[in-house]
Amino acid sequence: MAMQGEFDHPYVPRDMELGGYVPGFLSQSTILAVCGISSLLVSHSCGFYLLIIQLLLHKLYKWRFHKTSKVDRLLMCWWIFTGLIHVLVEGYFVFSPEFYKENTPHYPTEVWKEYSKGDSRYASRDSCVVAIEGITVVIEGPSSLFAVYV
Repeated sequence: MAMQGEFDHPYVPRDMELGGYVPGFLSQSTILAVCGISSLLVSHSCGFYLLIIQLLLHKLYKWRFHKTSKVDRLLMCWWIFTGLIHVLVEGYFVFSPEFYKENTPHYPTEVWKEYSKGDSRYASRDSCVVAIEGITVVIEGPSSLFAVYV
C-alpha cells in the first residue's frame, strides 16, 4: 500500500483498491489524436462505401430503390459510427475486467484508463456501470448497425 500522501493510481477516491494498477503509456493528446483520425476515416469511408454498395446492388440485381438523400446517408453513417463505438470500444470495457493492470500500450486499454480518470466507477468495475455498458454493447450496438441494414 502507498504511504500517506502517495497514491498508486490517479483515480478518486484515492483510497479505492486497484491492486496491480499500471499507469497509462499514451498521453491524453495521443489518445485524442488517434480517436479523431480514426473517427474521420470511418465517417468518410462510410459514406463512400454506402454509395458503392447502392450502385452495386442496383447494377447486379437491378434493384429499384429510392435514391437516398445526403441527410439519409449522413444518418446512416452516424448509425454505423455509433454502433461501432458501442460494440468495439465499450465492448472492450465490458469483456476486459482488469484493463487497468495491462502492461502494454494497447489502445482500448489506454482509452479506458484515461476515461476512468473522469469517472472512477469504470476503474472500480461498479456493477451498475458494467451492467449498463453490457446492455449497450449487446443491444444498442448491434441495433444501431441493424438500423442501417434496414
